Amino acid sequence: MAKEYLYRGKTVDEIKKLDLATFAQLCPSRERRKLKRGFTEQEKKFLERVRADKKTVKTHCRDLVIIPELIGKTIKVHNGKEWIQLEILPEMITHRLGEFALTRRSVKHSSPGIGATRSSAALSVK
Repeated sequence: MAKEYLYRGKTVDEIKKLDLATFAQLCPSRERRKLKRGFTEQEKKFLERVRADKKTVKTHCRDLVIIPELIGKTIKVHNGKEWIQLEILPEMITHRLGEFALTRRSVKHSSPGIGATRSSAALSVK
């Protein structure tokens, strides 16, 4: 039997039935304050498009808190260069969209170029 996901002792179905103010009481303080302040105009437009049952919705709102109505939706988040496709899972509740679309990659250096070391000064440039 698969283990059912619980968030603060509540199942996903119970969380989806909660209104936003009650859900905010379950969130950590930073996310609770963000939800209490309300959504920005961009976030409101984004949520309207999500509620319209579009397949995938693109957004630049990386600081949007993942709320229960987003569970199961596919969202494309911009990371500054490309769109990262996310399938919203129950484990992502109260995280931000930007946490899953990383903006920086790890640097992978190759061999040093000409002039980078003293030994390369003896090499011909041709």
